[in-house]
Amino acid sequence: MKEIQFKQVQNSCCAPETKQDLVKPDSNLFTNLPVAIIGAGPIGLAAAAHLIERGERIIIFESGSEVGSHIKEWGHVQLFSPWQYNIDKAAARLLEKTDWERPNDDDLPTGKELLEQYLYPLSRLPEIESNLKLNAKVTAVSKKDMDKMKTLGRESQPFIVFVEENQLTTLYEAKAVIDATGTWGKANPIHSSGIWTKEEGDLKEHIFYGIPDITNRDGERFNGKKVAVIGGGHSAINSMLELSEDPITKIFWIMRKSKVGNAYGGEDNDQLKARGALGSRIHRLVDQGRIQVFTPFRMHQLKQVDGKINIIGMSLGGVKQVEGIDEIVVNTGSRPDFSFLSELRLNIDPTTESVETLAPLIDPNVHSCGTVRPHGEKELRHLEKNFYMVGMKSYGRAPTFLMATGYEQVRSIAAYLAGDYEGAEKVELELPETGVCSINNVSDQAEESCCSTTPAAKVSSCCS
Repeated sequence: MKEIQFKQVQNSCCAPETKQDLVKPDSNLFTNLPVAIIGAGPIGLAAAAHLIERGERIIIFESGSEVGSHIKEWGHVQLFSPWQYNIDKAAARLLEKTDWERPNDDDLPTGKELLEQYLYPLSRLPEIESNLKLNAKVTAVSKKDMDKMKTLGRESQPFIVFVEENQLTTLYEAKAVIDATGTWGKANPIHSSGIWTKEEGDLKEHIFYGIPDITNRDGERFNGKKVAVIGGGHSAINSMLELSEDPITKIFWIMRKSKVGNAYGGEDNDQLKARGALGSRIHRLVDQGRIQVFTPFRMHQLKQVDGKINIIGMSLGGVKQVEGIDEIVVNTGSRPDFSFLSELRLNIDPTTESVETLAPLIDPNVHSCGTVRPHGEKELRHLEKNFYMVGMKSYGRAPTFLMATGYEQVRSIAAYLAGDYEGAEKVELELPETGVCSINNVSDQAEESCCSTTPAAKVSSCCS
């Protein structure tokens, strides 16, 4: 049995508020307690920077062994968005007090460069490093001595964050909680109905969720094999471009789009040259017969036959099989993890699984990244006062998130928690004049991933 430690900071209490829309944090409530930030990726560390600038105490929990541990998994992938839109302003101000060299604003970083040139230096700042806990997995968040059912005096109690670290469960008190855990690592399943099946679980050794790194890490696994890539967005395209580096790998592209041309985007007419080049490259490979396309295809079943995988689904009204597959790469998006928040009162939209107020603003059936208006603390509130989901997780399953949007979210929340209510309500978002993430076919839009920005000579992906 794991030992439980309890870390407590003395605090004062007051009577709970009764109207969620009118509440403002009492400056005397839990004065000595920190704001707990869950996740040390770009948005979590940006939240830390804004809170530090405002003199707030913080504590950051990261389940990985280093900051941005999820980014490391796609470190070989290049972003569409240049450095200008990937560096938070408060974080930059803190870094500029050191010998940090800011990258060229117009360059497009890879995930690895995002870590090495920005997140690692940011995490080493004394005011962040001293409050950062690595290998610290948050397993639950609740209210002190209260489950979800208890209402009386609820807002006069601090949050309790349960953290597994060093084989112990440690309890931390916090006056507010910012969940910046994102959705990476919670991939959507293969089945077109969005359901996990036993067959998919049984074949997990032959299913890869993400973008393989053929040059370094994953070449031996995929090279020379028959590989099916499932998904119709930019991640799927990047996976196939990686796989195509080996001339004898056979690639099968399976997606739900009505026709393959919808996946190419604007190509030469795309306002984002890098994104257009991505579509053009995959278009050429398909035309050359290097990639065999199955679309529209609704995946229903996986079968293992003589050590190979058969993918069975519906296409154009009939049953279709893709046979003899060695490995499957899944790029069907991701979804948020609410398992450790079960004792909090949340406002979650039942369709997008985003923060409820955001849902009509970000619904990918209606919006692209470029049509999502700026939003901040007010839109991100939950029934549980002073608890916030930010970044990718705030968008649930919607793929319309931009990193710059997350930075503005946490700026607004930090202002609110510090008592600057006017600053919290003044929400602005600076994006390129060309706009971002617009595509012609809205019906296919839910399958696309999004990013921001300017032309680039090198083909890139759009992780954010």
